[in-house]
Amino acid sequence: MTKRVFLSLSLAVFAHCSVAASANIERVISPTSLVLESAGARNVATFDGKPVFYCGLQAFTAWAAPLVGQRVSSTPDAGITVAIDSHDTPLEKLLVSQGWLQPSELGDDAQAAMTEGRGGWACASAVTPFELMHSSVDPKVLASIALNESGLNGRAWPWTLNVAGQGLFFKTRNDAFRAIQSLIGAHRCDFDVGLMQVNWCYHSQRFASAWDALRPSTNIRVAEDILNENYSKTHSVAKAIAYYHSANPVPGQAYLARFARHLNQIQAGL
Repeated sequence: MTKRVFLSLSLAVFAHCSVAASANIERVISPTSLVLESAGARNVATFDGKPVFYCGLQAFTAWAAPLVGQRVSSTPDAGITVAIDSHDTPLEKLLVSQGWLQPSELGDDAQAAMTEGRGGWACASAVTPFELMHSSVDPKVLASIALNESGLNGRAWPWTLNVAGQGLFFKTRNDAFRAIQSLIGAHRCDFDVGLMQVNWCYHSQRFASAWDALRPSTNIRVAEDILNENYSKTHSVAKAIAYYHSANPVPGQAYLARFARHLNQIQAGL
């Protein structure tokens, strides 16, 4: 499930009646800019956002090499598109979904790439997704809790369920969503959802839908609300974190000890 997703480019060119159909990618400078060549003329195309260079420029250059020479097209809605497995794919969306471009607004594709560790995100710190998506709770605290809840190979995995105490890790959001639908269809709510493993019995009303519950940013926001409510009740950061798992002192303290180990690892540079 943790296998990285790499680009598979179809070398087949596609027909398009616009002038842009004769343009080719001459050079990919970075995730935010590339050189297009058409009839001997060269133009630089740019994308909004930030390059995801946690793995370095060389890793991106190796990934982008199959793009060089590819024919592109352009439409007002999709922008620059390239043929991927015989389908016209917006190049900006491809860069985001494969983990090389951080858009100004972190939509579903960006959140999935970031939390799954695709592309340049593979070398980011375990706390990075929480730094980018938190609102009110220290991202190191959130990351440490998430490693308690959905940790897999040193990363909090977004498509995680815990059903009656059994942890289940799914490859995709769709896979996890189908599992939730089956559980709800069986009139069950004894499961936890997503990065922060929010319990469905107690907190389903905080989400717009089961699909929404799996969205990393939404899952984090709900977890922050729960932690803030715990703190308001206890006036203790330690108790707020322990109560996130259980108000029973024994499992709560064990949970807090695991949290502390993850926090120490993050502070040491995990």
